[in-house]
Amino acid sequence: MSEKVQAKPNALWENVKVIVQALILAMVIRTVLFQPFTIPSGSMMPTLLVGDYIFVNKFAYGFSKYSLPFSPDLFHGRIFAGAPQRGDVVVFRFPPNPSIDYIKRVVGLPGDHIQVTDGVLYINGKPVPKVPDGSFTSDYAQDPGQDVPVFRETLDDGKTYDTLDQSPNSRGDNTREFIVPEGHYFMMGDNRDNSLDSRFDVGMVPAENLVGRASIIFFSLGNDTSFKEIWKWPANMRWDRLFKVVE
Repeated sequence: MSEKVQAKPNALWENVKVIVQALILAMVIRTVLFQPFTIPSGSMMPTLLVGDYIFVNKFAYGFSKYSLPFSPDLFHGRIFAGAPQRGDVVVFRFPPNPSIDYIKRVVGLPGDHIQVTDGVLYINGKPVPKVPDGSFTSDYAQDPGQDVPVFRETLDDGKTYDTLDQSPNSRGDNTREFIVPEGHYFMMGDNRDNSLDSRFDVGMVPAENLVGRASIIFFSLGNDTSFKEIWKWPANMRWDRLFKVVE
């Protein structure tokens, strides 16, 4: 004689509740606290590499409609707003097309005068110190960057980071003076000769477009390895970048 074991209705309902609660918790974490992003281009080399997976702290600057999934037009501006600091690496929505995420470094705050002259960044008429700091070679096929000169910049507040300067005569090495409007920010990529940023079509970034501050690299695959190619992970994992704080 065989017996069929059937789950009690109460047990099924408990399982459903657990799944729903887990989904709600995941949504809250993604909306309010941290959101994962992957780096698809070399504009932030050497700080961030193609194949880096990062967590972005969405609580750092408060919340706008772009903090929510699908960006519903529920309110304007920011709530619980916090201001980025100069030197922060920030994910934001591309002003001409807010459906696209960009990641750059904040170099200009509201009211600042920003200019690049002969490859040197000037903030309010003062050059940001730029000293040689070795060379960089990328493992990204579309941007190989063999032995690209690295320069370390140091801001007035002591924030320091590396930048790349592949060519002394790129179109972004000499710009007009930009004045950052109130409620906006001026962004630049650390890969100075290969970054579409506020010097070009990005323009000034409204505070509302900020998504969050890049906080930590939690995973990283080199050599153009797809996340789906699990069998390639051991050979292409950048072990030294795991859980590295973004500076």
